[in-house]
Amino acid sequence: MFRTKSVEQSIQDTEEPEHALRKSLSALDLTVFGVGVIIGTGIFVLTGQVARSYAGPAVALSFVAAGVVCALAALCYAEFASTVPVAGSAYTFSYASIGELPAWIIGWDLILELALGCAVVAVGWSGYIRSLLDTAGLRLPRGLTGVGAGGEFDLMAFLLVLVLTGVLVAGMKLSARLTSLIVGIKVIVVLIVIVAGAFYVSSANYMPFLPAAQRAGGASSGLGAPLVQLIFGYKPTTFGVWGVFTAAAVVFFAFIGFDIVATAAEETRNPARDVPLGILGSLAVCTVLYVAVSVVVTGMQKYSRLSVEAPLSDAFKVNHAPVWSGVISFGAAVGLTSVCMILLLGQSRVFFAMSRDGLLPRFFSQVHPRFGTPYRATLLLGLVVAVVAGFTSIAELSELVNIGTLFAFVVVAVGVVILRRTRPDLPRSFRTPWVPVIPVLSVCASLWLMLNLPAETWLRFVVWMVVGFLLYFAYGRRHSRLGLRG
Repeated sequence: MFRTKSVEQSIQDTEEPEHALRKSLSALDLTVFGVGVIIGTGIFVLTGQVARSYAGPAVALSFVAAGVVCALAALCYAEFASTVPVAGSAYTFSYASIGELPAWIIGWDLILELALGCAVVAVGWSGYIRSLLDTAGLRLPRGLTGVGAGGEFDLMAFLLVLVLTGVLVAGMKLSARLTSLIVGIKVIVVLIVIVAGAFYVSSANYMPFLPAAQRAGGASSGLGAPLVQLIFGYKPTTFGVWGVFTAAAVVFFAFIGFDIVATAAEETRNPARDVPLGILGSLAVCTVLYVAVSVVVTGMQKYSRLSVEAPLSDAFKVNHAPVWSGVISFGAAVGLTSVCMILLLGQSRVFFAMSRDGLLPRFFSQVHPRFGTPYRATLLLGLVVAVVAGFTSIAELSELVNIGTLFAFVVVAVGVVILRRTRPDLPRSFRTPWVPVIPVLSVCASLWLMLNLPAETWLRFVVWMVVGFLLYFAYGRRHSRLGLRG
């Protein structure tokens, strides 16, 4: 269960003709992918939810805290991705350093993380489409919007995922070109929010910047309370200092893009140089933009009145700027498209890597003879995610995505330390500085944010992990190619 797959064997497996991904990406493509997925739900959707429910205007500090945690993890990811340029991200890294069972656990975790992440983004995209249509005086039938009680179906989110699945099957270069166009539009829209929104900022909306802690009720008590509050026995609260950390654990979802860059390492022409650049560069740019947007938006409208579905465009509506509102809705809808597509990309590559290793059926590791993409895995996962997006909401999914991402960060940080000791001979074009200090800080920071997630999120996560253990012992362990070779 703890047998490791050598880096050399991992790289050798990428050369099998029927299971080899096409190398077509450059450093610019990777940076665009990173910015394309990082700038999305955190700015366009979650800002309103966390400011209104957890942190108030201090949500800007929550973005800073989440960015610091991600920066620590990014340094560890950059070393691994340049050393083991193979599809699968944290799954592949764990297989090379810790062992097969931990690798399976993290791979299973990533499949959930990226599937639900894509569904969350698709639902957010649908919300901005509805806002845009409302501005134009058009409305979809209520039963097809996913809004309200009664199990309505979100047709827009469902169709978006299906279309993007087709784009991913058609090839990575097409995906990269489409993402470049989308990212250009998205960055322009974010800058519009910052510059145009600054003219509508009222200092009164920042008062108080850090709202006083309040005792939580309803869904925020019991299992709905952050786990750290239940462990230490004090009454659940929102806002205040603890609210900032709780908000950081939620908006953390907005930063998961850089680990998607690592999943594309196998399809990069010069991964040793380009992957670290893509990971660290995109994270730095996006953190600055996140903080700026959150400051402006909470200054435009009182945090307690921010919209949950489309906070940026609705803030402009409240300030009687319908033209800017329409521009923001259009840009957000376009921008969230790239986020959704790249999350689908990352998920299919993790699934593909696990299938190629025999831990999942090898049927899904077959690449398309013309497009060079793992089309079977992409089609299967795309259909599943489309259905999930059609029937779920942002509130139900975003926190579960975060705990999976943070768990992956912990495993990768531990793996860096282990591989430094077991394989000091490996060529590393990028080395995480101050090992083991940086990995230890990364583990501690990630665990702290995990503890600030609700207890019910932990419960769902444990259930998913138990299902993963059962599948590993029922199928993966007996069909592992590494085990069969032994």
